[in-house]
Amino acid sequence: MRSFRYIKSAALVLLCAVALTTSNICTDGVIAAPAAVKPAQTVSTPVSQEAAISVRPLDVVNSPKLYLNKTIKMNAKFDKFSTLGLDYKPAFKSSEDYISFLIKRDDTNYDIPLSEMKLFLKREEAEKFIDLKTDDEISITGLMFSDALGDAWVDVKSLTVVKKAPEKKDGVK
Repeated sequence: MRSFRYIKSAALVLLCAVALTTSNICTDGVIAAPAAVKPAQTVSTPVSQEAAISVRPLDVVNSPKLYLNKTIKMNAKFDKFSTLGLDYKPAFKSSEDYISFLIKRDDTNYDIPLSEMKLFLKREEAEKFIDLKTDDEISITGLMFSDALGDAWVDVKSLTVVKKAPEKKDGVK
């Protein structure tokens, strides 16, 4: 009788192990390849801006998996250049080659950066926009290449200044 109880317990543990290893919880992001073999890297070809999906930044942040590996276009207010997200291994963009920047949240009247969206621009391209100021309206086109940490990681292919922000006098707009 006791041996039947042990067999029953072992069968239950084995059944649970099989169920867990085949569920999406454990297999999401798992690649069935030996550690020495790396999956083939994809090379993205330049995509025209017409092929980009027009989105709102908050929609991308709220559903990053929906936009993964898609070219997106959005309008936003520039906040500041940053180093946020650079050199992070799962979504690697080197701080030697890229600079990141932040845009403002558009769902509030306060000055809050949308830090859940990591925007990367090649350093050579960023040098052309060194005069960007907080609240400048910009248009961004880029490839959302990762959703690491549940955030949106975008490789910016095109940045355009739509409208310069009015100059502030004595800290007031």
